[in-house]
Amino acid sequence: MTLSTDSWRDDVVALIPALRAFAWSLSHNASDADDLVQETLIRAWSHREGFEAGTNLRAWLFTILRNTYYTAVVRRRREVRDETGKYAASLTAAASQDWSVALHAMQAALMQLPYEHREALILIGGAGLTYEEAAEICGCALGTIKSRVNRARARLLKLMDADQASDAFGGDGPVPSSSQAAID
Repeated sequence: MTLSTDSWRDDVVALIPALRAFAWSLSHNASDADDLVQETLIRAWSHREGFEAGTNLRAWLFTILRNTYYTAVVRRRREVRDETGKYAASLTAAASQDWSVALHAMQAALMQLPYEHREALILIGGAGLTYEEAAEICGCALGTIKSRVNRARARLLKLMDADQASDAFGGDGPVPSSSQAAID
């Protein structure tokens, strides 16, 4: 047995004052109560085919209203009142682009090092191993590891300075030395 749309609508309209009173008892604010009733009516209308004729329409509508209210309460708990924007302004993060660019430049410079130098530098500087541990892993003398790390650091520094200076001059090739710059 189904109700006609007109009959169902008339029954719902007759319950609006009771719905509004219930909404006000939950929210204690007339404007919020009106919004809650409106949302309840929208949901009831859009799901009217789910209502079974002969069941309690009042209970069905009150359940929709109550669930709508509690859903809004849970949603509001996650929200922060910030009319002035002060809280939002405090949620800033430092830009990561500079670090990303520096990391890519470091990776590119590391890849330009000879394999043995790169390996020694990563074991000592990156992995934090002692020179003795690195020498044992690489199967070479302690002095050889120290020499490789020293050469790798010097070459890496030169490559990184050249990249930074090249970027400063537009990246169009080698950077003139100070004596060459004076001649030009």
